[in-house]
Amino acid sequence: MTERTNVRIHATAEVAADAFIGPGTSIWNQAQVREGARIGAGCVIGKNVYVDTGVVIGDRCKIQNNASLFHGVTVEDGVFIGPHVCFTNDRLPRAINADGSLKADDDWEVSPILVRHGAALGANSTILPGVTIGAWAMVGSGSVVTRDVADREVVVGNPARRFGGACVCGQTLPDGPDGSPFAGTCLRCGATLPPEDPR
Repeated sequence: MTERTNVRIHATAEVAADAFIGPGTSIWNQAQVREGARIGAGCVIGKNVYVDTGVVIGDRCKIQNNASLFHGVTVEDGVFIGPHVCFTNDRLPRAINADGSLKADDDWEVSPILVRHGAALGANSTILPGVTIGAWAMVGSGSVVTRDVADREVVVGNPARRFGGACVCGQTLPDGPDGSPFAGTCLRCGATLPPEDPR
């Protein structure tokens, strides 16, 4: 069993013995964390969250109720994942092979997903296999992300399309009339944009 320091795991959560859980992390009721998963320090894993085998989650992440992180997902530090977000990992999903036999682990190929530092994914968004979501990017609620999202880009819709830029405070920033990224002062926090990455 992996040693765990200053970790809160609800009595109804199911956490594999070899899953690494960083100090100060809370895992709430009915959550499931599978074998070989890695969750960093200071995270909050909400009710009924599913963290699949080998998933990696950085420090200070908030993962809200009913989110599903399947095998192949890597989440960097400071990421927000809203309720009911689903990360998929199979580009060609089928339950059975052509001969009618049930598909097994050897019959499919994982397409990894990477969520970069500080990104935020709105409730009910779906992330398709093989996608990278950039640092401080924002995905609107209910969006279906089919392509990579650039750093500090805001995307919405199905399929998700660019809606503007994002300040690190979370404010959506409109593109210029010519489609160029916002440059100026954020009206919410006063930051001069485009800013340097604050990492």
